[in-house]
Amino acid sequence: MTTSRPEHVVRAPLDRLLAQAERLVSRRIEPTLADAGLTVDQWRVLHLLADGSGRTMSAIAAAVAVPGPTLTKVVDRLVDAAAVYRLPDVQDRRRVLVLLSEDGRATHDRLAPLVRALEAEVLSTLGPDAALLLDLLDRLAART
Repeated sequence: MTTSRPEHVVRAPLDRLLAQAERLVSRRIEPTLADAGLTVDQWRVLHLLADGSGRTMSAIAAAVAVPGPTLTKVVDRLVDAAAVYRLPDVQDRRRVLVLLSEDGRATHDRLAPLVRALEAEVLSTLGPDAALLLDLLDRLAART
């Protein structure tokens, strides 16, 4: 359901709207992740790697929108927790891949339904427009 806004009401800039929406979702999932000893950034890495593909640090940084130095700390903590591990890339031994460990898989599989439910709760406030929002955000993200 799309509502029109009066002409005199100024819409907030896109970057602010996206940041506010991101903070809303993060605040909703943070307590569940914290109970498991994870941060939102750590969860994003686990969720990205849950498809079973190893990724380079630069690919992970691009996918989860975290600066390289921050991502190094995030991955180091996940390695220390035995949730992920690093291996040399067999295609190019100069590169290192980050992969999900069995413990990381178990953590992801346990938390994924909880996170999905919390996200669905947030999206439920949009009613039928939620699917449209997700489609539009997918299109926008694919352009990067």
